[in-house]
Amino acid sequence: MNDSPVFELFEKYLKFDITETQPIYVQVAQQIINIIQRGFLKKGTKLPGTRALSKVLKVHRNTAVAIYDELASQAWVEIIPNKGTFVIETALKKTNLKSISSKKNNPYSYAKKTGFPFQKSFHLASTIQTTNATYSINDGKPDLRLHPVNEFTRWYSAAMKRKTLIKKWNRPNESTYSIFQTQLCNYLNATRGFYINPKNILSTRSTEMSLYIVSQLLIKPKEVVLVGSLSNYASNMIFQQVGASIKTVPVDEDGLNVDFIKKNFVKGQIRCVYVCAQRDYPKTVTLSAKRRLDLVNLAKQYEFAIIEDDFDYDFQFDGAPMLPMASADADGMIIYLGKLGQSLFPSFQTGFVIAPENIISEAENYLYLLDEQGDLIQEQMLSELINEGEIYRLMKKNIVIYKQRRNALCQLLKLYFSEIATWTVPAGGLALWLEFKVKIPLIKLAVEAEKNNLFLPKTILYQTQEICAIRFGFAHLNLEELPIVIAKLKNAYDKVTLKNKDENL
Repeated sequence: MNDSPVFELFEKYLKFDITETQPIYVQVAQQIINIIQRGFLKKGTKLPGTRALSKVLKVHRNTAVAIYDELASQAWVEIIPNKGTFVIETALKKTNLKSISSKKNNPYSYAKKTGFPFQKSFHLASTIQTTNATYSINDGKPDLRLHPVNEFTRWYSAAMKRKTLIKKWNRPNESTYSIFQTQLCNYLNATRGFYINPKNILSTRSTEMSLYIVSQLLIKPKEVVLVGSLSNYASNMIFQQVGASIKTVPVDEDGLNVDFIKKNFVKGQIRCVYVCAQRDYPKTVTLSAKRRLDLVNLAKQYEFAIIEDDFDYDFQFDGAPMLPMASADADGMIIYLGKLGQSLFPSFQTGFVIAPENIISEAENYLYLLDEQGDLIQEQMLSELINEGEIYRLMKKNIVIYKQRRNALCQLLKLYFSEIATWTVPAGGLALWLEFKVKIPLIKLAVEAEKNNLFLPKTILYQTQEICAIRFGFAHLNLEELPIVIAKLKNAYDKVTLKNKDENL
């Protein structure tokens, strides 16, 4: 048997790495499957016995037995007692369908275009950009390197072992509220001043999903939605997709200008106002207490809804954050959107909607269509992290780090940009608003920066006749990376201004 072609194939192709987390028997089984798929082992081929296999691999015989058991469990081989292990056919033979069109050059390639018309959505044009640059600036995302990997592994494993998890999977439509819903309510009541119960809350995958569901419920085509003068491109696309007529409202140092709404709109004309009261997106200013009160009173008078997006409430560095407007909403005028778990991996962050019961019950129907299964493991883990105080502990640890990075960034901006740009040190959040005194073409700035190994996505660039600014997200850059990024940005700025001078001569 040692001289058989099968034995030679195994000696040549079967390798494994004991340092890999994947078990040896799985590694080897996958390689044997690859050999079968490539046609080196035909149907009916007898494989070496487990003793012979263990010798060629230099592993224990139990590992060789596990390898063949794995192959048999996937129907790649058949183990016949007292006879051996044989390769079998694992799938139906492929039947090629001849193209009905004689004009096709390759009838087995997949079509690039549909053979029927459909309505393209210009609202959903992709904003995704790719780059090979080592460094980048984003719009204010957490640093995933701060995620507690070892603790996460332990939490995830513990959540998977809970007997209650199987019960939830088997009985997804129980009328009682989950532990997660109760824990989330308790957490938000304690940290954001709410007085809610599970009937007032809906958990979603993200704030974008939350806003999509709310917009489907709230907005009909051509109804007016008011947003800040620059606003968030993602929220604007969601509103446009439901056919809303988006109107902009000026934003100054006190946030959204409510007097502008009073002067330019009348009762019955507005469907809803979208506002980031804690920190305006993208300018980071906080809606003042007076304007919050004015906005709520105007909503009652004009009978429009307020969508309060509180995407980064947890990241407060100086003083205490202002409580959400929705925490004092006794008239049911506000739908509140938020996030939880931003100190965890993105897949374990969750969005939520807080609103009156009648809105939540309708929103649950939409969520069931979009995400019937949900993520019970995520909910199980988050409920335990809330109960044990881990969410709060991680958040506090990260706030200390992000505050250091904010302070370091502001010092670097003083050094490099004090004469050419203005900014306000944000009391919280993961980004600041950097506005250039002399207007330059920001697209050219991004091009020059990328030549210097720094990526500026178009979604952080804001250029109008009055504004030339960048929403500078700093949280993902550590204290060693920040000086490098600022120096590269200044170098790109200098090159753009120099080229502009040469062009104007």
